[in-house]
Amino acid sequence: MAATHVGVEITEESVRAVEVSAGRSPRVVAFGEVALPPDAAKDSEIIDEGAVAVALRQLWTTARIKGRSVTLGIASRRVLVREYSTAAMPPELLRKALPFQVQDLLPVPVSQAVLDYYPTSQQGEQLHGLLVAAVADTVEQLIAAFTRTKLRVQAVDLTAFGLARAGRVVAPQGTVAVIHVGDHTTQIVIMRDGIPEFVRILPADLETAAVRRRSLIASDESMTAPAAELAGSVVGSAGVLPRGALRGDVGGRPSADLIARLRSTLSFYLNRPGAAQIQQVLLTGAGAMVEGVQAGLNEHAGAPVRVIGLPEVIAMRESAPTGELALNLVSTLGLALGKDS
Repeated sequence: MAATHVGVEITEESVRAVEVSAGRSPRVVAFGEVALPPDAAKDSEIIDEGAVAVALRQLWTTARIKGRSVTLGIASRRVLVREYSTAAMPPELLRKALPFQVQDLLPVPVSQAVLDYYPTSQQGEQLHGLLVAAVADTVEQLIAAFTRTKLRVQAVDLTAFGLARAGRVVAPQGTVAVIHVGDHTTQIVIMRDGIPEFVRILPADLETAAVRRRSLIASDESMTAPAAELAGSVVGSAGVLPRGALRGDVGGRPSADLIARLRSTLSFYLNRPGAAQIQQVLLTGAGAMVEGVQAGLNEHAGAPVRVIGLPEVIAMRESAPTGELALNLVSTLGLALGKDS
């Protein structure tokens, strides 16, 4: 068994990773983030494979990450996540049957999709859960960037499921909404007693990406020029606190549209048959620092809102990250914790 587990996310602005020790009481042993040049990646899809590979190498070096096998998160808005019920059967039979059962539900031919199924409950002979379908080409492009770095992708996981694992550590009981507000994408997962029941991935560009990229690049003044051109700068690694400005009020941009979408999504969940009242909202992601986001949720969520960062979820062996990085790494941590956490 590996001594550590590593979770990785690739976003439009950066690549980030969290490494945790294996065992019943995991601790963060390394973490970091490296900025990507413009147009290297978008919405969990790689455009410039070489630039992403350079950033990954730099991340492993500067953050001193030891593990070479990773769980890679995917959070593209092109990923289909929907509730799906099927006849209860052994997992190996379900894997074989699923492509034939869901082919009419997919936006692409089943031969061009990667499928996963997350069981949530069973009633009699019916199994209920969440169907996940991603475009195979997108997943293959993500994995290809790692082959250039001598890193191995041992699993590809929906980032929202990682978010749920991290949220379960903080709030293992009750009905809880975990919301990660990113630069371009917002993920919502609602779980009951730690089990994800509902997932939505929303477009939510708060027009803060340029500010975030400037903050990332400005955070390491000592980087050599060629490295800065290729992969930006490190804004957090084990024992190194991020420097540079963090996002607060970004140009006074309104967040009303995002709050309206979140309110609509939460209302949709609550109007479903058998839905339980949401008892708590856990808010994370860099967008949580944008003026109006937390206040808007407090007003409209109908439940207490708590902002959580990496130190609120897990013990740290070294200095903890702060600011945006602490918020962004919550979902990355969940990927490292793995499906059996």
